[in-house]
Amino acid sequence: MTHATRNASALPESPARPDTRPHTPDRDRDRHKNAEAAPMPHDSPHPASEPRRFPGWRWVAVALAFPIAGYVGWKVGGRVDAVGAALLGGAITGAGLGAVQWWAADGALGRPAAWIGTSAVGYAGGLAAGAALVGYDTDLGALALMGVVSGAALGAAQGLVLAREGRRGLAVRWGLAMPVLFALGWSVASATGIGVDDQFTVFGAGGATLFMLLSGLLLARFTPARAQVA
Repeated sequence: MTHATRNASALPESPARPDTRPHTPDRDRDRHKNAEAAPMPHDSPHPASEPRRFPGWRWVAVALAFPIAGYVGWKVGGRVDAVGAALLGGAITGAGLGAVQWWAADGALGRPAAWIGTSAVGYAGGLAAGAALVGYDTDLGALALMGVVSGAALGAAQGLVLAREGRRGLAVRWGLAMPVLFALGWSVASATGIGVDDQFTVFGAGGATLFMLLSGLLLARFTPARAQVA
């Protein structure tokens, strides 16, 4: 290696020269396009959507299902004054409620056969047990307790369907909410005094409206946005 070569290799690298070319409209336009095309680190291809507070207008049909399904169950099974009547009327009422719930939830409650079938079985057993426990009485305390028992049986049955569908978070909360909501529904029916002495299989419009609102809020809270009612 020659002396000149050693001197050349020892020289420090010169810093990069700034771009001193004059600004032109074409250069500014190209620079602006490149800046727009560059991805931002915080950009997301899917903007976050706020969860809905209510599952949708379909869920309003649940409030109508209570008096209708209850009336059909009552006409077929008769007054809830014996185990047989409670089982038959409860099964019909539970199936009707489950069918409307499944339709109104638009696929958020799993398979229709499983949801409707377990609703019928769960409510039939719960109503028979709850009504027998209170001696088929229709005062406020008796109806509230019957609601707790029948709602617990229905909630456990429906919660099992949700758990099998992988919806464990909703399953637990749904199962815990049903006895409370049914007790509230029967309490509203007792307070209004409409038809409770006729020993229907389920409460009427007042309690059904309350059930629809509270259960709708619960369903919307724990249901993914893509599965909620449109």
